[in-house]
Amino acid sequence: MKLSEKQKEALEFLKKENVSVLFGDTGSGKTEIYIKLIEETINQGKKALFLLPEIAITSQMEKRLKKYFGETLAIWHSKITKNKKQQILNSLDNIKVIVGARSALFLPFENLGLIIVDEAHDDSYKSEQTPKYNAKDLAVAFNKFFGVKVVLGSATPLVSDLYKFPYFRLKGTFYGSRKTRYFRESFDKFTIKKISEKLNQNKQIIIFVPTRANFKFMICKNCGEAVKCKNCDIAMSIHKDKRALVCHYCGYISPIPKTCPKCGGDEFINERKGTSEIVEELKQIFPEAKIEKFDRDIITSKSRIDKLLKRFENREIDILVGTQMLSKGHDYPDVALSIVTDIDFILNTPDFRARERAFSLAGQVEGRAGRKEDGEVIVITQNKEFFNKSYEDFFAEEIEYRKDLGYPPFSRLAKVEFTDKKKEVAQKNLKEFIKCIGNKEELIGFGEAPIFKLKNRYRYFALFKGKNLHKIIYPCIDLAKAKVDMDPVSFI
Repeated sequence: MKLSEKQKEALEFLKKENVSVLFGDTGSGKTEIYIKLIEETINQGKKALFLLPEIAITSQMEKRLKKYFGETLAIWHSKITKNKKQQILNSLDNIKVIVGARSALFLPFENLGLIIVDEAHDDSYKSEQTPKYNAKDLAVAFNKFFGVKVVLGSATPLVSDLYKFPYFRLKGTFYGSRKTRYFRESFDKFTIKKISEKLNQNKQIIIFVPTRANFKFMICKNCGEAVKCKNCDIAMSIHKDKRALVCHYCGYISPIPKTCPKCGGDEFINERKGTSEIVEELKQIFPEAKIEKFDRDIITSKSRIDKLLKRFENREIDILVGTQMLSKGHDYPDVALSIVTDIDFILNTPDFRARERAFSLAGQVEGRAGRKEDGEVIVITQNKEFFNKSYEDFFAEEIEYRKDLGYPPFSRLAKVEFTDKKKEVAQKNLKEFIKCIGNKEELIGFGEAPIFKLKNRYRYFALFKGKNLHKIIYPCIDLAKAKVDMDPVSFI
């Protein structure tokens, strides 16, 4: 395997740094650099850990790495059977490379020399279960405490990582292909025409939709209220195949109502199309095309993921419509058109990282097209000016915005959550905590969580911003009554 001159430059840069960011466009050849780094690590008598954010993308990476490392490579994630895990643990001395999800960090390695965190921008590295650790941050800690070299790879690095760590910029695609970007305000005739063109050219298309199901909301025309879950303070989604409303948080299912549970009105509006509805509409427009859905409603196991992606790789699917899973590191050379829909919903969420998430996600979906040949991208948005810029320009704007507000990387955030089946108990625990905290400037807000009731538990938050937050929070906290989330990625 030969590296280009630019790839060789990147390799030498990464070898010199203890923790670094490989900031490489999608299709720029990051994996080849990773392989060379792993080879050199093994030649030094050390082992390498290759982290991926989702098990959905382990199979393709496993296939590529197996060519070079053969039986010295093992895969580790939650869907590996108990027996297979025991086999890996028994033969860990002979394994040189582990490819896995975040839990692979806890394997009893000896002589670990390299951790590669691929797609390092991805929030899936953060565990939402207690303990709420972030595998990417933990990898960086491995460098501090054990001297392990760490490489954070991404086409859209986190603003905080790009600010904190040295990085190498790898531009363009390895094959020199180019992308043409279009902006539209709706899924219009131009978009349909472009899909038709690619189908006629025997090329593949991917379409990103942030929402699964048919529609995100069922809203009463009379009172304007969405039909909500009985267990959660959240609107239920319409699933036509089930002829039901489904809560995407607790899984509760109820029949589609004929009248509004709140006011008795009998007329509804369905809002925000999901993957299922887009697939239905496309099948009406392109009846000859093979169109499939790629979201958590149908991807319920590792084998299902692998089968569907294998069919896409074998050109048995023309159009793949999916949620964020679509954006995660898949490499298919015949994808000639990527379409990003409803991205403004993500941009407008109440989160200081909303701009970063939306820009990164649009860039990741865009990167699925035109890897070996020229490709086209359609971004459906009312905010063309925001999305029509380079990542470097976005970073320059975003870092100033964060600096003005004192948000990370210029401080840390901490979220303290109080939950209970009884609202009064959760509220009382919060009040006691706030009384103990006192008038600290690091406390920036407290009260009901945006989703106040979740899985029949009432939720209250306190949010902190500053430095050395643990010194403020932990003297006042009863961990039997609250959960502390340092550097949270979710604020719902």
